[in-house]
Amino acid sequence: MKEDNVTRAYASINGINMYYEVYGNGRPLVLIHGGGSTIQTCFENIIPLLAKHRQVIAMDLQAHGRTGDRPVSLSFTQDADDVAALLAFLQVDTADFLGFSNGGQTLFELALRHPGIVYKMIIASAFYKREAVPAMFWEGFNNATLEMMPPPLKTGFLNVRNDISAFENMFYKDVERMKNFTGWPDDVIGSINKPVLIINGTHDVASVEHAVEMYRKIPGAELVILPCNHGNYLGTVESLENGTWHHSYTAQIIDQFLDD
Repeated sequence: MKEDNVTRAYASINGINMYYEVYGNGRPLVLIHGGGSTIQTCFENIIPLLAKHRQVIAMDLQAHGRTGDRPVSLSFTQDADDVAALLAFLQVDTADFLGFSNGGQTLFELALRHPGIVYKMIIASAFYKREAVPAMFWEGFNNATLEMMPPPLKTGFLNVRNDISAFENMFYKDVERMKNFTGWPDDVIGSINKPVLIINGTHDVASVEHAVEMYRKIPGAELVILPCNHGNYLGTVESLENGTWHHSYTAQIIDQFLDD
């Protein structure tokens, strides 16, 4: 469905029905959401700003939001292959990418597995090894329950797919993927040969020190540390206090990096 320069549609991708949206015109920027999220919960605030000067492509990943599932565990490798397949479906040869949180881990895999489609990449609040976050973060996945899910993410999922069993399926698959997370060796991350912007909050999930480490590992990377929590700077719904976004300047930072 196309309306007011926005396309909302599904594509048959690697055996699942993937929901996607396309906004605006110009050089493509692909947005990859984090775990437990949808296009809207992750990016609804920043999309209108980013789409002023470029085409913005976003999707609900496997088992998330309006996209279907497979009878297998989630993996960042599969998500990366799905994103690449969606771009092939849309006949997009190369694009810029922004991956937030788990979407950043998907973007690492995309750059490693499908480097030809990646021009510039923004790694937002993501990490590449377990040591980037406190031990209690990993311990939390051992006893994860649905009650731990931020209410705005549950509401956001059910707003676009009113199916509580699908929501539970997504939650536990996300948990299982993180319990089994091993990351990437330093030399593999250091082999990424793309223009990279790393963004991290001062009170993010991953430490500032880890963001600096990524900045030093990836040749030619740039680094921005912003005074906020996980997702605040992008306007993710679960991060906002009283629904108010105070960090819209992030869109200007992104624009400048992509335009340079």
